[in-house]
Amino acid sequence: MFKTLRNAFKIKEIRSKILFTLAMLVVVRIGSQLPVPGFKADVIQDVMKNLLGESFSFLDAFTGGSLMTMSVFALNITPYITSSIIMQLLTIAIPKLEEMQRDGEDGRKKIASITRYVTVVLALLESSAMAWTFGASGYYEVDAPITYIMVVATLTAGSAVIMWIGERITEKGIGNGISIVLVINIISRIPADFAALYEQFIKGSKTIAMGVLSAVIILAVVLAMVVITVILNGGVRKIPVQYAQKMQGRRMVGGQASNIPLKVNTAGVMPIIFASSILQFPIVLNGFFHWWDEGALVLRMLNQNNWCNPAMPECMVGLVVYVILVIFFAYFYTAITFNPMEIANNMKKQSGLIPGIRPGKPTSDYLKSVLNSVIFIGAVGLIIIAVVPFIFNGLFSANVSFGGTSLIIIVSVVLETMKQIESQMLVRNYKGFLND
Repeated sequence: MFKTLRNAFKIKEIRSKILFTLAMLVVVRIGSQLPVPGFKADVIQDVMKNLLGESFSFLDAFTGGSLMTMSVFALNITPYITSSIIMQLLTIAIPKLEEMQRDGEDGRKKIASITRYVTVVLALLESSAMAWTFGASGYYEVDAPITYIMVVATLTAGSAVIMWIGERITEKGIGNGISIVLVINIISRIPADFAALYEQFIKGSKTIAMGVLSAVIILAVVLAMVVITVILNGGVRKIPVQYAQKMQGRRMVGGQASNIPLKVNTAGVMPIIFASSILQFPIVLNGFFHWWDEGALVLRMLNQNNWCNPAMPECMVGLVVYVILVIFFAYFYTAITFNPMEIANNMKKQSGLIPGIRPGKPTSDYLKSVLNSVIFIGAVGLIIIAVVPFIFNGLFSANVSFGGTSLIIIVSVVLETMKQIESQMLVRNYKGFLND
């Protein structure tokens, strides 16, 4: 990886893209430190922790700490992620959107434009709800209509700016801009997480030997999870495809062998994001509307910090629900992004077939059966990575925002970005060869 970056910096065009990306990320981090005017700054962090309850670690990681301090970028990219998920789900229910998705580049641009509008609307709704809740609780320095308007406008504009920065990184920088913004938010919380682990398990140890052992265990667990994540993201099930020879003009073409690569982790991190969001949503809403008492059983079961706590075995129900949701969304998300029948039809048109499988519906059925097995393996891998932090949190109270979800996102985005850098270097070398 470091060799790739070193070689990339030698190429002016790629170096400019990397520096542009870094400059945009600096803007993101600066905006995450600028407070929204009007709040009582000395109480806002405690207020946010009380409102969000135990879900604050999850949201703190995704917003890079900006939500906890109510900065200009407090909403960050969460409205955009929610908007993208909504649009992906609507493409199944609304034929017009499904048609747009199949229209190629023009269709994708239209869907992207709609996604932007939905993002702004969601940001407006979220900021309005937050402004009203804070105002009703007396957390403004001056309780006046202009304060409400200023808070709503600032938070909505901040979310729109983050979305714009992400799109500019995608267009003029390196990698997927929104994903990179999300990664930098997560990485910004890692030093605080490791500092908390150091204070709790190493500095607080009774003996030096216990401290060293704790450090070794922490590093070993993190390293093992990184290795498993890399293996999971790189795992591919290749299905061989043979193309028949056919006469084209006076020549015989075709006859080559190829394969269909099915990623083991076909749905990426989306199943975990979906499952976590669904389980955290009632906790967040309860913080604002107080439907249940803080000690209510339903809230304790949804609280991730209680899932593996031996003192609260009833809370394991929440973990079981979480595992079921991850598996469900792994199949669901793959179903809306991968169409075996369409692939089978395309293979049939190009005179391609899987050895031993007839073209058409038998090919589609075979792809479905292989895909179902692959999805299950990927879902199990996701569950292992996601549940390990819950186990350590429940047994040792190691509550950090840097969990399995964050790790999968970081590894996936870093690997994908490095691939993009390598492909751009390859294209550049080909161009140079042709020009010579």
